[in-house]
Amino acid sequence: MLVESPYPPIDVPNVDIWSILFENQNRPYPDDKPIYIDANTSRTYTYAQVRSTAIDFGKGLRSAWEWRKGDVLALFTPNCIDTPAVTWGTHWAGGVVSPANPGYTTDELAFQLKDAGAKALITQKALLKVATEAAQRAGIPKDRIILIGDDRDASAEFKHFSSIRNVAGTSRYRRAKVDSQKDLAFLVYSSGTTGRPKGVMLTHENIVANILQLSVGEGANLSWKGGLEGQGDRILGFLPFFHIYGLNCLVHQCLYSGWTLVVMPKFEIEKFCYNIQHYKITYAYVVPPIVLLLGKHPVIDKYDLSSLRMMNSGAAPLTEDLVQAVYRRIKVPIKQGYGLSETSPTTHTQPWETWNTSIGSVGTMLPNQTAKFMSPEETEVPIGETGELWIRGPNIFIGYHNNAEATANALTPDKYFKTGDVGYLDKDGNFFITDRVKELIKYKGSQVAPAELEGILLGHPKITDAAVIGIEDKAQATELPRAYIVLKTDVEKRQGTADEIATWLQEKVANHKRLRGGIRFVNEVPKSASGKILRRLLKVKAAEEQKEVTPPKPKL
Repeated sequence: MLVESPYPPIDVPNVDIWSILFENQNRPYPDDKPIYIDANTSRTYTYAQVRSTAIDFGKGLRSAWEWRKGDVLALFTPNCIDTPAVTWGTHWAGGVVSPANPGYTTDELAFQLKDAGAKALITQKALLKVATEAAQRAGIPKDRIILIGDDRDASAEFKHFSSIRNVAGTSRYRRAKVDSQKDLAFLVYSSGTTGRPKGVMLTHENIVANILQLSVGEGANLSWKGGLEGQGDRILGFLPFFHIYGLNCLVHQCLYSGWTLVVMPKFEIEKFCYNIQHYKITYAYVVPPIVLLLGKHPVIDKYDLSSLRMMNSGAAPLTEDLVQAVYRRIKVPIKQGYGLSETSPTTHTQPWETWNTSIGSVGTMLPNQTAKFMSPEETEVPIGETGELWIRGPNIFIGYHNNAEATANALTPDKYFKTGDVGYLDKDGNFFITDRVKELIKYKGSQVAPAELEGILLGHPKITDAAVIGIEDKAQATELPRAYIVLKTDVEKRQGTADEIATWLQEKVANHKRLRGGIRFVNEVPKSASGKILRRLLKVKAAEEQKEVTPPKPKL
């Protein structure tokens, strides 16, 4: 069944990101409105300061490095309040921004730099060792590695981005002309849950469309003024800016709407709580691992989180038990949303008023999109039946960089994106995402969704975190569900505990969903920066475990 968005269509102008952010005649807030605040130092950027810094940086790129339209600037940095100005300065000069995970190894960063064809690299002082080694492998000279943030290079070998801003003779440069439908704004890399990261090509139109779509979903509930101390809504920005979730929902949306973003370099539970209390944060985008901490971590009780009006969780499904447990503890509602790097990212969000009546749903579809759930035979399935979600809209990426085969597999001729996510639509128009197509476990012909079992396991009083994968059983020619579980610190890792959990679970699920592959206790569940479980790493671990229990046969 083909599904249309319940929202009225919106006008998506044929303009670039710079125009929608800095030439918006309907901007509701003044130039001196603080938009970005460093949580640790309280250093700020107002709207006017972001704009002027971006222009200066863009002119500096054109002058110092002969920047040309389509050149790629890579970012290898934790969250920083300099990132927005550097990003939009690159766009001003006609460039493409490719953000990289600051946790990358030299090999991982070098792969992205080479694959993206990066011309220059921005980083921070603490990451210079990895940055310089990776840049050398990718053919980026040292004089095109520059720093942002508050730490400077005492040797002066690596310049600060402010020096690029202050290059002489830049007054002659004008903003680059951009074709919003064809020219790339970002080249972001997928989390690599199933293999090497792929470069997702996002145009200016993709980002502009999603800014406007998201403002429909959230804008009616958040304000640039009023509220606590008359300062308007304040968003806590710890989700990584190198990921499209943080990049668009936080960096872009706050400037477009006039909300203040309090920027954390990375997530730490105590600093998260302190910043909510200190800065009187009113709204936060989170991921399921953080929701789990809010429900169980003892430090939560030390802080006043009452300024929070709502949280929005993405990246993986939440269970009703977890949402309600957090609400009982801190009295903050949690709604859900959905999106992917390939969709810029947000396609669905729960309306604020329905957070408690459609828990487990990712909500309804944002404007200007159509969707359908498809069977494995690629035929549409009716309401209530499970299928793969396909989406079409102006926010859908144009393809994978240097990967025509992957692009052809992901985008249909009529521009639907095959998300790879499995779910269904209920009679009220709510979308539910239950798992990834490739992550479904096939037990003797029956499908088992790992996310469903994980959600149930997290409700056990002795469990802190859990992940489920399928392991091959050659004797039965099938996959078996296996759980990797993080226990609370005061719980002993022993067979009796595993048996107790397995028995507890089997009373809550159908026969084919039982943990026939066993339970393994681990210190942590491997996850991407956006909170997605990296099941491929667990499958590697499972294969290693199998080798240990099955010694090689002696040669005859």
